[in-house]
Amino acid sequence: MARDRYRVLIDNGFGSKGNSPDALLSFHEVAIDWQSGRVRRDKTVFLHDPNKVIPFRIVNEFSEERYLTGADLDVELIQTVGDLHWIGDEFGPYLIAADRNGKIVAFVETQIDGKVVRSPDHHAIGTPATPGPVRFEVRRSRGYEGMAASPDGRSLQAMLEGPIYLGDPPAVETANGKEVLRILEFDIRARKWNGTIWKYALEVAGTNIGDFNMIDAARALLVERDNAKGDPRLLCKLEQTSGCFPKVADFKRVHLINMAQVNDAGLVEKVTHVDLLDICDPKGIAKAGTIDGRFAFPFVTIENVDIVDERHIDVVNDNNLPFSTGRLPNTQDANEYVLLDVGDQLARR
Repeated sequence: MARDRYRVLIDNGFGSKGNSPDALLSFHEVAIDWQSGRVRRDKTVFLHDPNKVIPFRIVNEFSEERYLTGADLDVELIQTVGDLHWIGDEFGPYLIAADRNGKIVAFVETQIDGKVVRSPDHHAIGTPATPGPVRFEVRRSRGYEGMAASPDGRSLQAMLEGPIYLGDPPAVETANGKEVLRILEFDIRARKWNGTIWKYALEVAGTNIGDFNMIDAARALLVERDNAKGDPRLLCKLEQTSGCFPKVADFKRVHLINMAQVNDAGLVEKVTHVDLLDICDPKGIAKAGTIDGRFAFPFVTIENVDIVDERHIDVVNDNNLPFSTGRLPNTQDANEYVLLDVGDQLARR
């Protein structure tokens, strides 16, 4: 929003449609004091659909306000362009737009090559009464996880968390032996997908992306991380059973990519990366997570990265209340906001 002020989106609730019908979808406006380590919530906006823009029945269908819940959408990302908040969803996957007060004003299906693509949670897909094939192209919970906005404000670049299924029988998309994720471009003025697609190869099998934002017209930052949690330095040793993690995080990175540079396989080029499990903190600035001058960010869901200025980026985790325990064993994680000086990496092209 402005320096040290952010919009922070709350996702669907407790991880699935079935257990989240009482979780209201919202975003907060917060202010961060990096010196004191305090975060202040200034405002909360709840998403609602009184004009029935969303084309399927919602939990609060017959209420006047029709507030949206985690059983309706799994919202994962937000970009504000002009007077609208553009929000990406994992269930459809869908793209929606809300005004400043959280009222839904647009609903867009996802299209690739002119065809609608869907996940098992898409509103048009139901569980069959008898065994048989159910066609979908996006794996459950692998819809939109990151979405950038172009610097000129004309387009959005929405990134799927997992590869799409292609062929018959369906198989996940790969290139050079690695799973491939797609970045789809959306024309804000025309309110449609313009057909431009970039492809990103995951560095390690089984990883996912957590967020995606542009630095400039060509370069972008994205989080790629494994599905493990726990500080590697607290791995249990021998017969140790307390105060340690039996399994730990292994791969948490911020990649810098150049979308104007594509290799022979049609994949965007990776320029450099930051290892979030090994950050220099010799002065012990971090409020938690620094051991012997090294800081680690060992959470299962690292779901924000953004550029602050020419030297700094911020990184934020989703603490999955009340389920994630990555910082300390048997201790509920906090939401942590981290400001990193990575000027040397940001200068790379």
